[in-house]
Amino acid sequence: MIKVMGERMIRAAKLDGSLYEEIKTDRRAPLQAAIVVVLSAMAAGVGVMLQSGIGDFFLKTMQAMMEWYIWAFLTAVVGTRLLQEPQTRTDCGGVVRMISFASAPGLVRLLGVIPGLGGFVSGLATVWMLGATIVAVRKSLDYTTTTRAVGACVIGWVAQWLLMGILLDLRGPVPGA
Repeated sequence: MIKVMGERMIRAAKLDGSLYEEIKTDRRAPLQAAIVVVLSAMAAGVGVMLQSGIGDFFLKTMQAMMEWYIWAFLTAVVGTRLLQEPQTRTDCGGVVRMISFASAPGLVRLLGVIPGLGGFVSGLATVWMLGATIVAVRKSLDYTTTTRAVGACVIGWVAQWLLMGILLDLRGPVPGA
């Protein structure tokens, strides 16, 4: 299972669209998909840990998982409800499962431990994951054009960014700190 999952992560990072057809029929894919998301989120946490400490590792890991889930869910809703095509035949859960592998490029965020590279690596990972998600959405929703997949992903990402901004603003300063 580990070898297959690793190969799938590499294929996702290479933007291999055939991966998503394979995942549709694999009963082990949901567990693998969840592991990929957790590993990517942990890479984000490790990327900030050396500069900020172990507490920020946990905070950044949880934040990355929330950001990913909100983005995936909103992209799936937009893709299956607002931008669906006649041949689109799937549910939000199926789309979320399949685009989980698109978070594989997020593992590059481990390089954020290198002083001075944190912001660059984070930006690179975000753009790479967006590209992988576009491929996953196009394949999982059977879109005929990449433009529609880009639209679903960008709308989902912007909505996620706004929602996370609101949530992070709500936490405010910690009393007594």
